[in-house]
Amino acid sequence: MVGGASAEGWSCEQVSVWLKKEGFGEYVNLLCVKHRLDGAGLLSLTENDLRSPPLQLPLLGDIKRLTLALQRLQRQHTHSHTHSHTTNGVCLSNAPGPERRFCNGGVTGDGNGVATALSVVGEGGCRGYSNGKCKRHCRLEPESWKTALIFVYVSLVFGMTSFIMVLVHEKVPDIHTYPPLPDIFLDSVPRIPWAFAMAEACAVILGCILLLTLLLHKHRCILFRRLCSLMGTVFLLRCVTMFVTSLSVPGRHLQCSGKVYGDIWVKLRRAVEIWAGLGMSLTGVHTCGDYMFSGHTIVLTMLNFFITEYTPRKWHLVHTLSWVLNLFGIFFILAAHEHYSIDVFIAFYITTRLFLYYHTLSSTPALQHSRRARIWFPLFSFSECNVNGPVPNQYAWPFPRPRLLKSLIG
Repeated sequence: MVGGASAEGWSCEQVSVWLKKEGFGEYVNLLCVKHRLDGAGLLSLTENDLRSPPLQLPLLGDIKRLTLALQRLQRQHTHSHTHSHTTNGVCLSNAPGPERRFCNGGVTGDGNGVATALSVVGEGGCRGYSNGKCKRHCRLEPESWKTALIFVYVSLVFGMTSFIMVLVHEKVPDIHTYPPLPDIFLDSVPRIPWAFAMAEACAVILGCILLLTLLLHKHRCILFRRLCSLMGTVFLLRCVTMFVTSLSVPGRHLQCSGKVYGDIWVKLRRAVEIWAGLGMSLTGVHTCGDYMFSGHTIVLTMLNFFITEYTPRKWHLVHTLSWVLNLFGIFFILAAHEHYSIDVFIAFYITTRLFLYYHTLSSTPALQHSRRARIWFPLFSFSECNVNGPVPNQYAWPFPRPRLLKSLIG
C-alpha cells in the first residue's frame, strides 16, 4: 500500500504515485487531474470504465494491464479488510470493485477476481450481493401460511384437471372413425399389458423417496411450496392442452368411446373419484382422451428432479436410482401404449424446463426481485420473495422423539 494507508482512503496524489509505480504514468493527468480519481474511485474502476467515455483509453494493451493491476489492488484491499471489518458474520463494510466481501468474511469470485452473482449467508448474519448491498437474514423463514395457500392452489388445479378429464372423455374420437395415429415407437414396440402398472409403481417409489426427503429436510416448507407451485402450473397448462385438442386413442386395446355422464352433478362426482384416486389405474381410475400431454410423465420427472436437487451431491446411489425409475417409468408408459410418444416428450420437456427456469430465478436475486418476474411470474414472486439464493441441503429430525435420531440427523 502507498504510504501504509488503506487504498480506499488514498488521495489523488497517492493514486498518481500508485499509477506511476505500476507503469501507467502517462494516465496520471487524465485520471488524477482531469477526473480527480481518489482511492475509493480507483477501487471501483472497471474495465468497462476504462473502455468507455469519458476515460476511453486508446490502447487495448494498457486497458488490459491496468485492469489486472486494479484487480490485484482490489484483492489486496479486500484481504486486508476482511479480518478487521467483519465479526461473527456481520457486515461492517463492502469492498468496491469487481470483488465483494460477504457477511461471513468470504469473497466470491473467479481466479481473476471477478465476482459472481451468488450470495453467501452466515448463520444469524447478513447476506451480501454483488451490488455491494447487505441484507440481514437470520434464517430462511418457512412461511407456512404461503405453503398452505399454494397447497390449496395445487389442490384446486388437480380438481380442475379431474373435471377436464371428464369433459374430454365425453368427446373422445371414435376409434373406428379415427384410428390410432402413426407413431414410430408404438408401431415398432409391441404392447406390454402390465407396463402401465409398472410405470405407476415407479412413481410411487419416487414419491416415497421424496416424501422422506421432505420430512427430513430442514427447509421442508420451502421445498413443498416449490413442489406445489411447479406441479400446479404444469397441470394447469395440461388442462388447457388436453381440452382444446382431442387426439384419437393411441391403441386399439383401449376400449374408449365418447361417454356422456349426464348432468353436472354426475360429472362432478366422477371428477371427485378421479381426484381422490390421483388419476392412477392402481387405484381403479381409468380415463380416456387425456393424451396431450402425459400427466404420469410430469409426476415421474418432477419427483426425480426434486430428489436429485434436494439431496446431497454425494448420494450417487439415490440419484442413479431416481433417474433409472424416471426413465424406466417413461419407457413403461410408452410400452403400455397408453400415450403417444409426443405426449411423453412434451411432458418431459416442459417439466424439466420449468423446473430449471424456476430454480435459476430463485437462485439469482437480481432476477428474482425484478419487475419482469413480478409481472410474468406472480406465483413465483409471491412464493419466493423472502427466499434469497439457493436453499441449502440441511437436514433435521422433525419430531421431538426419538432423541437418538434427532441427534444423528439434526
